[in-house]
Amino acid sequence: MLHKNSLRFQAAVAFALFGALISVVLSGVLYWTVKDAGSKLMQETLQAELDDTVARHERDQVFVPPNTIAFRGYVLSPGEPEEIVPNQLHHLQPGWHSVDIEGSKYHVLVADRSEARYFMIYNAERQRAREEFFMGELILFSVFVILGSAIGGFLLARRIVSPVTRLANWVGDAEPGVKHMPPAKLIRNDEVGELARAFERYVQRLDDFIEREKNFAGDVSHELRTPLAVILGAVEVLEQDERLNDKQRERLARIKRSGLEMVEMMRSLLLMARERTVGDDEPLCQIAPVVQEAVDRHRALLRDSAVVLELSVQAAPALVVERSLIYIAVDNLLRNAAFHTTQGHIRLKLEEGRIEVSDTGTGMTPEELARAFDRHYKGRASAGFGVGLSLVRRISDRYGWQVQIDSHPGEGTTVTLDFRSTSF
Repeated sequence: MLHKNSLRFQAAVAFALFGALISVVLSGVLYWTVKDAGSKLMQETLQAELDDTVARHERDQVFVPPNTIAFRGYVLSPGEPEEIVPNQLHHLQPGWHSVDIEGSKYHVLVADRSEARYFMIYNAERQRAREEFFMGELILFSVFVILGSAIGGFLLARRIVSPVTRLANWVGDAEPGVKHMPPAKLIRNDEVGELARAFERYVQRLDDFIEREKNFAGDVSHELRTPLAVILGAVEVLEQDERLNDKQRERLARIKRSGLEMVEMMRSLLLMARERTVGDDEPLCQIAPVVQEAVDRHRALLRDSAVVLELSVQAAPALVVERSLIYIAVDNLLRNAAFHTTQGHIRLKLEEGRIEVSDTGTGMTPEELARAFDRHYKGRASAGFGVGLSLVRRISDRYGWQVQIDSHPGEGTTVTLDFRSTSF
């Protein structure tokens, strides 16, 4: 089916409009040419009849006017009553005129010759009927040209656009890492062929880039896992030392917890870097424990500040999501709120279909709010890396969630993570 934005539809409309323009102009020219030729022929005929009638009248001294269906003639000599001439002609001066006599339209030629006034009239009804018939034929011709142009435009556009359609299908079927050669019909020495070759070069560059990204991710994963394994192994060895006091064991626990979080976070980030498909087997995650863990961690960080972190759990939703990813999202929302709040409170509310984090911090201006999700954008902040909210947006996009921010300068900020379309 055609839609108004398709090339074939636009080409068909363009051809139809072009055909309409040509047919209208051509029909107008033909009509006025025929009409002008008929008018001139009528005038020449009337003039010839008048000249012949005047010549015979002067020669024979007897006026014998033409009296046919089309032509009629009258003469008004000095001293003769005007009643011999129709009333519609009395006031006419020498020259060409058009009058209505008994409901019919007539063309009239009036001329003064040898002190007499001659009237030669021509019944224009048949000429007008012929003109109307000719106009009807021109209208039918215009309609035929418009329809023919539209049909021809559609057929021609389909032929012209078909290489572009094949090219679009080829580009749509191209997948990274799979060698796709353009169809043979596209390798031509024209614009479509050049476009196909340009896309082929682009796909090759894209494949090279993806391969470099895969190698980089694999190298980073390997290089980070080794020192993390060493750190966690050393922590396990130290935990067995009976000489450690409670303070030291608490610090070791924090190191171990941070190391395990880093391992899990690295695995999740590498997973997020991979394209998510419908067949991905991800676990069903209970959100409440994740939120509680993130809040506990930030309460410890805010222990010496004037900010109160409050948690309100009103439901216990479950999502098909990697636990570490939802933890990263909540953790970044809390970190962002803590960074911009020096006093007051931070509230996290967990409902059935969403998570809401609100604070009494500095808030954001409309300009900052418009760029809040831009990577590395920090606004008025002088610290941080500007990746927290952008990372939340990436995680939300991966799972089809919605992220909304409501903020006003000096009044605080509220960020809502809405996942109702994916909750169970």
